[in-house]
Amino acid sequence: MASCLTLIKPNCKNCYKCIRHCAVKAIRFSGNQVHIISNECVLCGQCYVVCPQNAKRIVGETEKVKILLQSGEPVVVSLAPSFAAKYEGIGIGAMRAALQKLGFYDVEETAIGATIVKNEYERMLLEEERDVLISSSCHSINLLIQKHYTAALQYLADVISPMQAHCMDIKSRIPRARTVFIGPCVAKKDEADHYKGVVDAVLTFEELDRLLSEAHIEPEQEADAEEYSRARLFPVAGGIIKSMVQRAPGYTYISIDGVENCISALKDIIGGRIHKCFIEMSACVGGCAGGPVMKKHHHSSVRNYMTIQSFAGEKDFRVTPPSAPLLRKSFEPIEQKALQPSETEIRNMLRQMGKFNPSQELNCGSCGYDTCREKAIAICQGKAEIGMCLPSLKDRAERFSGTIVNSSPDGIIVLNERLVVQQINNAAREIMNMRSASYIIGDRVVRILDPLVFMQVRDNGRIVRNERVYLPAYKRYVDQTVVHDRESHLIICFMRDVTAEVTQREKKESIRKQTVETADRVIESQMRIVQEIAALLGETTAETKIALTKLKESISDE
Repeated sequence: MASCLTLIKPNCKNCYKCIRHCAVKAIRFSGNQVHIISNECVLCGQCYVVCPQNAKRIVGETEKVKILLQSGEPVVVSLAPSFAAKYEGIGIGAMRAALQKLGFYDVEETAIGATIVKNEYERMLLEEERDVLISSSCHSINLLIQKHYTAALQYLADVISPMQAHCMDIKSRIPRARTVFIGPCVAKKDEADHYKGVVDAVLTFEELDRLLSEAHIEPEQEADAEEYSRARLFPVAGGIIKSMVQRAPGYTYISIDGVENCISALKDIIGGRIHKCFIEMSACVGGCAGGPVMKKHHHSSVRNYMTIQSFAGEKDFRVTPPSAPLLRKSFEPIEQKALQPSETEIRNMLRQMGKFNPSQELNCGSCGYDTCREKAIAICQGKAEIGMCLPSLKDRAERFSGTIVNSSPDGIIVLNERLVVQQINNAAREIMNMRSASYIIGDRVVRILDPLVFMQVRDNGRIVRNERVYLPAYKRYVDQTVVHDRESHLIICFMRDVTAEVTQREKKESIRKQTVETADRVIESQMRIVQEIAALLGETTAETKIALTKLKESISDE
């Protein structure tokens, strides 16, 4: 089933947006990739619509249609009535002319099949004792009930969809005809594949656009007025009910769109809180006119509604209904593989997630699940990973980086570009004899350090590396490195306290100078004595002078 939707793996950036918008959470995350769970997916297409990286792709059937066109058999298009919103200002006649240039035998409106289905809904409500009747025109809603709310199957109208009704009608009228449905829906591809022999291929409007573009065909603007076309209302929210003329006495007629709203209604129906009601359900907000392809590329709910409203006529299409058995469609429960974990397993998983009590369950939804408990269940079912919790990862990263920064032997000060201190570690506070970080965080660095070097690094983009600086206010020597991170708009200063090293060097220098001075005095004294001895003995002082000079040089070099 989920073969209608595929993933372009390199595009997936693990944002979890598809999980957040999936009403039935039919998405598994593993190996840093999302995967659609076919036996849970209802093919509403929301993951395709909301993906910011276009990582979801609707599987195309253009090649299949091209083969059909080359077969020599008449290929007839059943065109979804939402085409009026997609190709605004272009009537059915212009669409027929454009598609016939592509090689199609003819183009008809799916609204013809919608009329057949609508008539059957009216008959069932008038003649059969139905407490609650749910429309079965939306395949995504059918899958939702078959997979997730099987207790409501008894209320689902056992009637074929308008697409199926129309394609059956086409094949009954045109010998050897092959049918291609074109519309804004992903789920129709699965419906055609599951109920074989009725619809031979399904294209989205997006695929049709590509075919027309490849052939350099552009449909002409053409007004379309057809009195017998009331079922063109089907693709808007409440369109089925608006097209119904005969109302069953005692029944309430309600239109519900959007998977979440439909789920809420299904829970009430299963709970026995709704009676004597016809409920038109559509998975897409705004009806089929808000289908995934429309919503992704061409969505304006109000304008779509107004366009379709003005496109529809006042009377029904003239149709010859098929026999009642041909209109029937059975819906069987679709088994799900994911087992519900026990309460103990859920609690254990919450503890592994670091949620030891309800107050730690943020229920922020950033992972895609509404609550931490739902995520724990998904992990137990193999659909999610512990690391998907963004606040937890953020806290862990901050604690980890904080540990590194505060345990660093070098002083670290982080400023923003306005030279306001954002962070200061323990080593830096020790250098500046600062009791608490709160003394300076949020204040300008000029309060504790000369800001000139930070201003130069910020303005000139140069990096200062291991520059030795004396901090007179703290009587400290430091080797400082200052870097400007332009992406994060932060200035980072690393300071290594070299006061002890400098002090030790100064002491050694002082000792060296004292030693040299002492050696000079000794040499001078010795030379005087030697000269006196030499004068008495008549000996030269050259060798003695050389030896003493070498001694002095050796001391100076240390």
